[in-house]
Amino acid sequence: MQNNNDYDLIKVICALPHETSWVELKKDNYKPDMIGEDISALANSAVIADRSCSYMIWGIDDITHEVIGTNDDLQTIKIGNEELENWLRHQLSSNADFSVRMTDFEGKNVLIIEICKPLGLPVTFKKEEYIRVGSYTKKLRDLPTLKAQLWDKLRNTNFEMQYARQNLTLTEAFGLIDYSVYFNLRKLTIPSDNEGIAHFLLEEGILAIQDNGKYAITNLGGITLARQLSSFPRLERKALRLVQYENQNRMTMLKEIVIEKGYAVCMEEALTYIYAMTPTKEEIKGPYRETKFAYPPTAVREALANALIHQDFTITGAGPTVEIFNTRIEITNPGAPLIDILRLIDNPPKSRNEKLSTLMRRLSLCEELGSGWDKIIITTEAMQLPAPKMIPYETNTKVILYSTIPFNMIPKEEKIWATFMHACIMHIQGNAMTNKSLRDRFGLANTASASISRLIKETLRKELIKPFDESVSSNRMMKYIPFYA
Repeated sequence: MQNNNDYDLIKVICALPHETSWVELKKDNYKPDMIGEDISALANSAVIADRSCSYMIWGIDDITHEVIGTNDDLQTIKIGNEELENWLRHQLSSNADFSVRMTDFEGKNVLIIEICKPLGLPVTFKKEEYIRVGSYTKKLRDLPTLKAQLWDKLRNTNFEMQYARQNLTLTEAFGLIDYSVYFNLRKLTIPSDNEGIAHFLLEEGILAIQDNGKYAITNLGGITLARQLSSFPRLERKALRLVQYENQNRMTMLKEIVIEKGYAVCMEEALTYIYAMTPTKEEIKGPYRETKFAYPPTAVREALANALIHQDFTITGAGPTVEIFNTRIEITNPGAPLIDILRLIDNPPKSRNEKLSTLMRRLSLCEELGSGWDKIIITTEAMQLPAPKMIPYETNTKVILYSTIPFNMIPKEEKIWATFMHACIMHIQGNAMTNKSLRDRFGLANTASASISRLIKETLRKELIKPFDESVSSNRMMKYIPFYA
């Protein structure tokens, strides 16, 4: 079937006088390494050429630019037992973002690889960076001037302001995003005409006006207000995924929900699903019933908001995930933490997505004051739960929230972490941790004083806390502060 957008694209490319740094034409050459090197080169060249995409196309003569057609596609070619497309995705770096499609042009098959320009880092193939010089593919390390130019462009590339959809009328744009959510969360009256609505969305950077007078929806607009993220090819894999398991492991999945809406649109819906998948109990207080959740709602909201907002959008093919087990919730997002996890409590706010963070704050869906983790710790301590943990990995970050676990069943390392977090919270509140405050934090009686003293000594041995006053000799009078205070 003929795709009108692809038809117009092919007409534009055939009209070019020669191949460029962002277009590579092929007749029938499907050598795997050549394709991988060209994808890397074309992606990186798109950055230098200030283009949103580059193209590798089979079925167009590279000299005459005549459409001759092709019979092959990447699904029919295999490397061992693996399809070529999958093999390419494994050999290219994680920020390689490309799509493969066969289209019809006047009765002839044309194979198109559309390659989006990368964010943050150059695209590599087999850990080597490539670039286009005219119509030739070269190793980037051999061209220091182009390498410096590429890195300068990458440093100034902003994910949020890149276009997620282009060449739209206002009516088409409003069909793709739920602008009413923006006005409702801002507590603003929705303007009566499209131009009035567009004014606010343009000011926020949700929409942009293109050179041809048409409108584009930015990544910021798509990721926050999309009615369906699948309408935005580069954002589709960023949909929030919720998974519930039967026990403490991933052996038996009970439920999986993928919420394919923008984050501002789906935030409350996602929280409702999470609460429905976690244990609750009804408590009667006088004439009223009160629902008690296994996890502090504030902690769940803050942890989820952090995962959505602070993820690394340069990592393609992965999105935020919430996994719910019997006694814990694991919230994972692409991207390593930007701060030392030992300084979660006192560090100033830092985000890799400043415009997204600012917009979500304006919509009252998060705070931009760096107090999110403070709230998580304070609310879990109020319920006398084990301290939440943040675990950094090379390409993602995991936050774990725990439900009620008896003190003697909490692993020693997690008790030590809870002690450190308690000292941090006491410190920012202008106090110092004591044996009594730590007993109260765990909900223990005075008879547990000796156990708490041993726990404090273990935490001192790990050099996570230190005495507030070294001259105090009485254990009963001793106070403790974080190691960095």
